[in-house]
Amino acid sequence: MTKLKCFYISLFFLLLGMQQSYSQVYRFKTSGFSVLEKNERGKWGKWSDLSLVNILVTLDTNKNRFLIYSQNIQLYEILSYQPESESESDLVYSFVCKDNDGVDCTLSIITRKKQENRKQLYITYSDHVIVYNIFTM
Repeated sequence: MTKLKCFYISLFFLLLGMQQSYSQVYRFKTSGFSVLEKNERGKWGKWSDLSLVNILVTLDTNKNRFLIYSQNIQLYEILSYQPESESESDLVYSFVCKDNDGVDCTLSIITRKKQENRKQLYITYSDHVIVYNIFTM
């Protein structure tokens, strides 16, 4: 009986350790952001001027969330991880999310291959898009 308990306890910690090894926290810093909005006719307008910002962004795959530490902390709960997509010019990782207010959105980390692997974080809603220029810490 004792050997069986020891086996189950060992198995539990082994599985717990394996689960932890697949989870990671990715940290980014922003260097600027811009916003694109739909007008009253439902057509996309123009991107706002790039505003310089220096804020922390984390992607926590263990807790399934993005955190953007702006003046008002933005929390995005990841509902699903989308398949990676790649083209000649971009590498895209997308996540279907809910924001602090429970509104659905998509967050995408895009690496611009033809722009010296510049990274951007897009937060896409039905009526507006926010983009942050980011770099890995």
